[in-house]
Amino acid sequence: MRIRRDVEIPAADGAPLLATHYYPADVDRPPLVLLRSPYGRGNALDQLPKLLAERGYQVLYQSLRGTAGSGGRFDGFTIDPADADGTLSWLRAQPWFGGVLATWGASYLGFVQWELAARHVPEWKIALIQDAPSAFAEHFMYPGGAFALGNALGWVQLVDTMFSGDFSLPRQMLATFTAGRRLRRATLTLPLEQADRALTGHRVSWFQEWIGNGPGQAYWERMDHRANTGRMPPRVHLQGGWYDFFLPSMLADHARLLAAGREVRLLIGPWGHGRGLYTREGMQAALAALDATMNGDAAPTTGVRAFVTGANRWRDLPAWPPAHQPTSWYLHPGGRLSRAEPEREAGPSRYRYDPEDPTPTVGGTAVSRSAGPKDNRAIEARADVLTFTTAPLIEDVEVIGPVRVRLHARSSLPDVDYFARLCEVSPRGRSLNLCDGIVRLDQPGDIRADGIRAVDIELWPLAHRFVHGHRIRLQVSSGAHPRYDRNPGTGQPLATGRELRASEHEIFHDPEHPSALWLPLIPGVS
Repeated sequence: MRIRRDVEIPAADGAPLLATHYYPADVDRPPLVLLRSPYGRGNALDQLPKLLAERGYQVLYQSLRGTAGSGGRFDGFTIDPADADGTLSWLRAQPWFGGVLATWGASYLGFVQWELAARHVPEWKIALIQDAPSAFAEHFMYPGGAFALGNALGWVQLVDTMFSGDFSLPRQMLATFTAGRRLRRATLTLPLEQADRALTGHRVSWFQEWIGNGPGQAYWERMDHRANTGRMPPRVHLQGGWYDFFLPSMLADHARLLAAGREVRLLIGPWGHGRGLYTREGMQAALAALDATMNGDAAPTTGVRAFVTGANRWRDLPAWPPAHQPTSWYLHPGGRLSRAEPEREAGPSRYRYDPEDPTPTVGGTAVSRSAGPKDNRAIEARADVLTFTTAPLIEDVEVIGPVRVRLHARSSLPDVDYFARLCEVSPRGRSLNLCDGIVRLDQPGDIRADGIRAVDIELWPLAHRFVHGHRIRLQVSSGAHPRYDRNPGTGQPLATGRELRASEHEIFHDPEHPSALWLPLIPGVS
C-alpha cells in the first residue's frame, strides 16, 4: 500500500480541498472508493481506507470544505455543490483513475453520497451508505415536531471539539472528560438561543438556524436530497441500526430506491448510530457488496437482513416491512396492557408534567455512547411517567415492522408533547427500552368540545422477540429530556422562549376512548 498525503483538489469555485490518496502498489488503475468527510484525516477513521487499499482498491479520502485544512467555510449539514463538481472534474483528469467509482461512508460520509447524486455520475457503480438519510430534518432534527435538543447539541459539541482541537485525536479525547457536564448544562439553558454559547463559549451559526427554522420551513430544503434518488448508482448497500435516529428515514429511502429500479441490499443490526461500521457482520456485508459490484464476485446485492433482538439472531426477510399482522394491545386502568378491549367505563390515568423538572430519558436513539437499551426502572418510578404492562407472556411474541400508538388524551394546556416508549420487562423487573416516539401538539383546533383529542405517535420500527415469561410495557409521558427539548407549555418561539408552565394530563382507556399500542405480529414464531 502507498499513501499520498495532502493532495490538493480544486472545488468548482476554486476552494482547495485536501485529500489523502491510498493505493495498492503495482496495480494499474484499480477501482476507486471515494470517501468525503468533515471529521478530519489522520485519526481512527483512517482504518477503513487502509483496509480497502490492502484489498486492492484505491481510496480518495477527502476533507470537505472548511475542515482539516480544506479551504472555504463549513456550514453544518448544508453541502456546497462546488465540492463534488470540482472533485469529479479533477478525478476524471487523473491518469490513475480507471473510470470506475464506488462511495462509502457512515453518518455525514453517507449523507454526502445523497448530495453527490444531484448530478449524473456515470462512473458511479455502488453507494455504501450507513446510518445516513437523504433528508436531514425529519427524524434527526424535528421528529414528531419536537426539537431533538440532545442530539443537536451533541453534534455541535463533537464538531466544535474537532475544530478547536485542530482535528487532533489526543486533544479530542482530553475534551471528553468535561464534555458530559457541559452538555447537560447546555440542555437546560434558557432561552435556547444561548445554549450553543453555554456549550462551546461562542455562537454556532448552523445551530441558530436549526432552532430558528421549524419543521417544514424552506430552510431545510437545502438538506433534502430525496429528489436525487433517480440518479443514485445501479446498486446501493444500506446499513442501519435499531437504535439509530436516522433509521426511519433510511427505510423510506430503501423503498424509494427500489421504486426507482435500483438493486438495494438492506442490513439492520442491533446498533446505535455509527456503531455497526466495524462489526463483523456489518463489515463483511459491505465488503461483499463492494467486491460483488467492482470485481464481479458472487454475493447477494438485494434483499433484507435484520437482527432480531430478544431472539439474538439474524434473519433474512423477503422485504421491508415483511408481511405482518398489526395487533392492538389496549391500555387499561391500573397500568394494565392487554389484547382485550376496554369493557367498562373507567376513570383516566393522570400525571403532571413540569418543564422545571423535565421527564428524563435514558438510552434509545442518542448521539452518545449511552445509546441503545438501558434499564428504565428509575424513570418509570417517577410520578410524571405512566406505565401499562402485560401479564407475563405464556408464549414468545415476535414483532417485525412499524410500531404505533394512539392515545386519547386531555391536557390543561394546548401546547404539549406526548412521548411513548416500548419496553420489555424481565421476570426480575428490569425494563429495557426497545423503541419510542414523540409528537408535539400545538393546534387547539384539534381538541374536541370535551377537551379530548386523539394523539397518534409513530415509534421507531423494530424486530424483536418478547420471550415467554417476560412482559410487554408501554411508557407514556410528556417529555424525554435531553433527547428532546422540554415543551415549555407556552407556545413561545423555540429559540427565545423563557417562561415554563406545568401541565396536567389525562390518558383515557374506556370503550369510547380505546387508547392502544399496535405491534407488527409475525406468525409462526419458532
